[in-house]
Amino acid sequence: MTLGDLVKALGGRLVQGSRETLLIGVDDVSSASSMDLVFAEDGATADKALASGASAVVLAPGVAAALVVPIDIAIVEAEEPRLWFSRAARMLSRPLDPEGVHSTAIIGPLAEIGEGVTIGANVVIGQVARIGDGTRIEAGCVIGSYVSIGDNCHVYPRVTIYQGCSLGNRVVVHAGAVLGADGFGYVRDMKTGAYTQFPQQGTLLIEDDVEIGANSTVDRGALRQTRIGRGTKIDNLVHVGHNCDIGEDVILVMGTGISGSSTVGNGAVIAGQVGVGDHATIGPGVILGGQSGVFNGSKLTNKGLKPGTVHFGTPARPLQQVLREQATLARLARRREKERAD
Repeated sequence: MTLGDLVKALGGRLVQGSRETLLIGVDDVSSASSMDLVFAEDGATADKALASGASAVVLAPGVAAALVVPIDIAIVEAEEPRLWFSRAARMLSRPLDPEGVHSTAIIGPLAEIGEGVTIGANVVIGQVARIGDGTRIEAGCVIGSYVSIGDNCHVYPRVTIYQGCSLGNRVVVHAGAVLGADGFGYVRDMKTGAYTQFPQQGTLLIEDDVEIGANSTVDRGALRQTRIGRGTKIDNLVHVGHNCDIGEDVILVMGTGISGSSTVGNGAVIAGQVGVGDHATIGPGVILGGQSGVFNGSKLTNKGLKPGTVHFGTPARPLQQVLREQATLARLARRREKERAD
């Protein structure tokens, strides 16, 4: 693909070099070679990028003007070089060729398989399932009956998708993930102490452009729907409980657990090892720092706070408040030690 094609598709401004510069991939500045694209976000990293073997560099506007730029390197200016580089990488990556259906796959007779689909070894696809055009189902996956998977999805090895789940287009599910298992919902007999499962017969909807990390789990709804909104990215080893509604473009980082019937608003960022109790509400754009805790039924919003405010601690509250509380406790502890010494 030419650099001109990328600029036409992604925007930006070519300030040096030819639009006909041919690119075949992206790389790090330490290992880039001819026909590679690299990026830099400031002057310090730009020096290394320009000294690499890459044939094209993406820079923030104005960075190149302050540097000595070799005449044989093409320069593109973009407001967000890392984002431009990432999008270019997707365009430059060569899609895997369809491989058809492996001879060991077991496919229900009423399943609908689209065009250009790959179904790997030992895959099991249930009755009346639908697999969209261009989708890849890797080895050892189990796709339940009445599952619908959209176009151009990639389901990595040993993923299990329970019956009745729906995945949109361009969804990526990494190895070992389990989608649509029963939620952890039980009713206790107060006389005997025995537990009976509350019905777990709802559905799971994964919208377009969602990515789910390895060994993560998303439970189906109890009587209604669990939803993962468009563009949300879920890291490895994350659990989302039944009846949860996760908004669009949400980030859930490794080790996070979200209990049943909780809601996460659009654009929220939940860092690693965060615990969210049941029936909690995380508002749009909220940022939760690592190992924070949100109590059952509580509501956490950005109301009255600056955009980008980080919440931290248990119970989660604005980070500046947590730091003030810790400083106060430290002063009280020092005062107590001094009083004991006196």
